[in-house]
Amino acid sequence: MSGKGGKPPAIVFRLALADLRHEWILSACLMLAIAAVIAPLLLLMGLKHGTITTLRHELIQDPQFREIRPAKTREYASDWLERQAASEQVEFIIPTILAASSIISVVKPGSRRSLIYDLVPTRNGDPLLLENGGVVPEEGECVLTDAGAKELGVGTGDNISVRATRIRGGRRETAPAELRVAAVLNPRASALNRLYAPLDFVLDVESYKEGLAVPARSWPGGTLRPYPSYDGMLVLLPEALRPVQETGLIINTGLTGIERADADRFLQRTGLALPPGLTLYDLTTSQSAVQLSSYHAIRDKLRGKGALVIPYVRDLRLQLATGDSLPLTGLSLGADQLQSLGMESLPWGALQASPSAESLRQIVVSGRNQHERLPVEYPDGAAGALAFPLRVSGHTDAKLSIIPAELAGILRTARQRKVTFSADQGDFLLQRAGFRGFRMYTRSIDDVPPMVDALKADGIDVIAQIEAIERVRVLDRGLSRIFWLVALVGISGGIAALIASLYAAVERKQHELSVLRLIGLSRNQVFMFPVYQGAALAVLSLLLAMAAYFSLAAVINFVFSADLDMGEKICNLPWHYLSASVIATATVAVLSSLLAAWHTTSIDPGEALRYE
Repeated sequence: MSGKGGKPPAIVFRLALADLRHEWILSACLMLAIAAVIAPLLLLMGLKHGTITTLRHELIQDPQFREIRPAKTREYASDWLERQAASEQVEFIIPTILAASSIISVVKPGSRRSLIYDLVPTRNGDPLLLENGGVVPEEGECVLTDAGAKELGVGTGDNISVRATRIRGGRRETAPAELRVAAVLNPRASALNRLYAPLDFVLDVESYKEGLAVPARSWPGGTLRPYPSYDGMLVLLPEALRPVQETGLIINTGLTGIERADADRFLQRTGLALPPGLTLYDLTTSQSAVQLSSYHAIRDKLRGKGALVIPYVRDLRLQLATGDSLPLTGLSLGADQLQSLGMESLPWGALQASPSAESLRQIVVSGRNQHERLPVEYPDGAAGALAFPLRVSGHTDAKLSIIPAELAGILRTARQRKVTFSADQGDFLLQRAGFRGFRMYTRSIDDVPPMVDALKADGIDVIAQIEAIERVRVLDRGLSRIFWLVALVGISGGIAALIASLYAAVERKQHELSVLRLIGLSRNQVFMFPVYQGAALAVLSLLLAMAAYFSLAAVINFVFSADLDMGEKICNLPWHYLSASVIATATVAVLSSLLAAWHTTSIDPGEALRYE
């Protein structure tokens, strides 16, 4: 059958809608019933989504909820910090200093009164500053917390005077600096008096408080010369030790091994011939290095036995400017000790705890002029080749050139630690090995728990806002369960009402449907009659429910607007949620109409004739 109205499917669709209009009272009641189920679900989902989004937004906006700090003070190497910075979960990380070194005095403008502030390092990309209305300070600048700025009575662009203080040699010393306030942070950043400054400035303050000089800022102090370390010690005795004495010699000295050695070992270690009549022992350790404390402990145990104790470094070589390699030994002995080895006195004398820089950089070598300046490089440094000058102080025919044992120990330390030579000070300087803490920020609050677990797996206890983040997650899961429980009950009731209504409609309209069959519509076409009605009722009900939802959501958001930030909503559904609700409602409606649609297939066209 076809006619002016179009093809049979279109006719069935128009007849289904016409039937709904004809029974508009029943249709309206059913629409209201379905809308009464959908509207509360939309409202509940909007409240859940809006509440969780608002809470997450507050957590995400405040970088303190993404902050991770160590709970205990320990040393963190620079390469460890670099590996953490390369992690996909980490947005920013910066080393920090000891709490005692982070205390700095700030002079209140217009008075002589000093206030104590917490000095915190910062650098490019710091989210705590950038997300709280601040900027990253340049050299000579700082950023203050809101509380700190109010305490001083200063604002952006003002200059402040800061002082780093220390006690050295029983005297109180002060290092001043002038800083410009580059920004004042949002009050939420911190309620404490804090001053954020570039990392270099903070590290200089720490160095000054530890008694060191900071030449770049004209702050006086000492230098951090590298400590000497050795691979082992040679002990020469006029008489051999008994086995029990050998064992007792290394107890509580930091040494773990003792071995009786021969003349070849002595020649290899010192480049000298072993004098006859002396017994040689080689003392070693299973630790990374032997310290001077072990040297003094061995000497104390051998006091009165005529012992000669020589710390040594294996495979010690320097490289000359010509590219030639210069094998060395370190030797610092007094005149009487050297006489027992058949040698003349050395210019620098016996081993000292703190030799001068000038006496440290000497060498006794063959083929060089006295007092000649000899530029050399130590190629085995942990931070690359270490260049420094030596002064020729004597001549030797020994197999190995001789330098002070203290210098040999410093070069041994340079294999493990970063050591530099300062031409201005004419001395070796031990560079920072690591940092005492860090301040880390993850990319999102969801990255905080896994990052905390990873750090704890490395044995690092940390402080993070895990509880606040977990509360939002628990609330999200709880509201989701409540929503689906209410949705299950509501949707089940709506499905039952729609099935009953459509099935009853088919029962009432058996005569009309049989007439449609009689005039030529197939079973499949009549099958679609209740399906079209179910879909139409669902769409109309959903539009009514959405109108109710948007009206109530606007009222709820208006009521709570005073407690929310600009743009935040306590009841809100994204468009993809609404689109999903349209698809879900239409699907449920079509599935609910299938029973009534199946019932239409059992209607016989002859029913219309029998009815007549």
